[in-house]
Amino acid sequence: MKIAVLASGGVDSTVALYLLKKQGYDVHAFYLKVWMEDDTTFGECPWQEDVDYVIAVCKQLDVPFEIVSMQREYWDRVVDYTIRAVKSGLTPNPDMMCNRLVKFGAFYEKAGHEFDKIATGHWAKLRDDARGRTHLYLCKDRHKDQTYFLSQMTYEQIAHALFPLGDYTKPQVREIAMQQQFPNARRKDSQGICFLGKINYRDFIKKYLGEQPGKIIDKDTGAILGKHKGFWFYTIGQRQGLGLSGGPWFVIEKSHDDNVIYVAKGYNPEAVYKNRIELNNFNWINKPSDFTSGTHDIQFKIRHTPELSDGKMVIEDNRLLIESMTPVHGVAAGQFGVIYRDEECLGGGVII
Repeated sequence: MKIAVLASGGVDSTVALYLLKKQGYDVHAFYLKVWMEDDTTFGECPWQEDVDYVIAVCKQLDVPFEIVSMQREYWDRVVDYTIRAVKSGLTPNPDMMCNRLVKFGAFYEKAGHEFDKIATGHWAKLRDDARGRTHLYLCKDRHKDQTYFLSQMTYEQIAHALFPLGDYTKPQVREIAMQQQFPNARRKDSQGICFLGKINYRDFIKKYLGEQPGKIIDKDTGAILGKHKGFWFYTIGQRQGLGLSGGPWFVIEKSHDDNVIYVAKGYNPEAVYKNRIELNNFNWINKPSDFTSGTHDIQFKIRHTPELSDGKMVIEDNRLLIESMTPVHGVAAGQFGVIYRDEECLGGGVII
């Protein structure tokens, strides 16, 4: 099999590349360059450092390597979506769009279609059933599991993917990298936006939307408690970064029209917790045959966490609703609700 491996310069994609090479596959490494070279707003962009690591690893493993320019595609399909969603008061997820529309979308259109599979260092597991249909499952290391971020991929993309790290743990991956003496074996994991590992999300939003001072109001009393720098910097359920005394305070509502942040006091304000989560534009990776209508036992996530929550999915006239067994904290419009059954990720939809 001929496999395109998306190498980011991190230890995960490096070990994924190594494992596939060791198994005898014909592997070709690609670095997707998504940021503009002359954009120094956030300081030095990490892409050149990433590329240096990828080149060194590919030379060590004797693997062909190519840089693929994806700046325009990344802007049109990820950055523009993120800016528009934040400006309208929603909480978007750039990583969701990056996986579906860039890594397994635009790259497939540009080069990936020439390969049998596209492999990445994502933490997820794939299994084929008796009919040969591919299914997406939680990986062995639940703290690293990234099926949440893969839930918007189409079935065709999943069937064309490979995730070599699914049966490993992070310490095992680090150990493999150390044993092979890869130059990035001790490199820290990126915590930024998609491929843009060193870029802080708040700084990113500030660059494109700026600051717009507004009021922070106690939802219960109507009292003005302070000021904020723009409602787009905050998400529902947020506690940190409010700068209020006498708390804890939680963000429970954002007003797009008058740029007001509403907060509630206490560790468990009722307004922050919900039992019912309605989903729109649901993407099924694999839809169970019995999921046509009615109520079904499921597990779910509304953010990237190791734990799954128990609940039920209610299907009525194409309306999808999650009913959680216990109240869920920080349900934010624009984020994604992702559905699981028996450790399989079935897909996900946008929270209304």
